[in-house]
Amino acid sequence: MTVATRFGAADARYPLSGGGHAALVASDDPRFGTIVEQHTAWLDEVADYAPGRFYERELPALTALLSDVDPLDVLVVDGYVDLDPDGRPGLGWHVWHAGLAPAVIGVAKTSFHAATHAAPVLRGISTRPLYVTATGIAQADAADLVRAMSGPARLPDALRLVDRLARSMS
Repeated sequence: MTVATRFGAADARYPLSGGGHAALVASDDPRFGTIVEQHTAWLDEVADYAPGRFYERELPALTALLSDVDPLDVLVVDGYVDLDPDGRPGLGWHVWHAGLAPAVIGVAKTSFHAATHAAPVLRGISTRPLYVTATGIAQADAADLVRAMSGPARLPDALRLVDRLARSMS
């Protein structure tokens, strides 16, 4: 069994003026207690948003972002890995299938009606869960990792930071 030593969290944003901006923070600690790298990438053109096909917009931005980054063992993305218990692919599955990381954890802030398999994770004093799905890592382990990530708030600090970085060029 390979021990994970390099962890990343990524997000992307799409300004109304067009294009897309993706951001990544990396850590050698699964809690993301210390961020050792920050990366951003800009795309001049991105696909339009299409319900149920979010990955078509997000995947190119994440691929561009990760193309110049040392390989990660685990990547945390904003969204679902799979969209239902039967494994209908979501963004995280497409990231994993593209070979961007051997383990991908999806952290969604809102419930998706078909994703009844997602593990609800409570953090801080919030009574609103995050919804965790995963591939390449056991879902229970992924939920434990998200639960243990640094920060006192519902959303872990690394995810808040990467969101802020992705918005910085928007």
